[in-house]
Amino acid sequence: MKKGVRKMLAKAPAACLLAFILLSACRTPAETPSLHIKEDMDFSFIKRVAVLPFRNLSAYEGGDEIIRSYVSNELLASGLVDVVVPGDVFTGLSQTGVKNITSLSAGEIQAVGKALKVQAVVFGTIEVWREIQSGTVGVPEITLTIIMADTSSGNIIWSVTRMEGGGNFSSRHLGFQSDTMSKVGLRAVKNAVRTLSEY
Repeated sequence: MKKGVRKMLAKAPAACLLAFILLSACRTPAETPSLHIKEDMDFSFIKRVAVLPFRNLSAYEGGDEIIRSYVSNELLASGLVDVVVPGDVFTGLSQTGVKNITSLSAGEIQAVGKALKVQAVVFGTIEVWREIQSGTVGVPEITLTIIMADTSSGNIIWSVTRMEGGGNFSSRHLGFQSDTMSKVGLRAVKNAVRTLSEY
């Protein structure tokens, strides 16, 4: 065997390993978020927000409260706003008589803002949060929408829809473990809130 051929074969395992590592790092790409930010809105005015219960259209029981806690934590971590504690939110909602959180009117948003002394409310919908079969493993995916409405007018000032998946090359093709449901959900919320902090 020629010396050059022997050298090439000796390097082959290392090259294959490098290719595997690079491919393993390639996560299923998240789609570009659908984003709306009210252009003439001064977000520095928003100092305190209430995160309302989320609507859960997925089959993941309890997903609404999980996402709500993620959103609250990420807003606090961003340093942009203070967040009303959940117990006070429920008290404020009961005082205003709001029963259907999924279809708030502008007047109801204003009433909630007055009761909770907040400049904005945050709510949204989990459209999809599930685990799909990919090869021999289950791969989680999530689609959610987060909305912020100004309580002085009841208008939407920020809205983002985010899609995230937990599969990468190694999980899809080699049967390695993918990200957990909670990790994918948290990543979706982080990336969604980042669109507000980057504004």
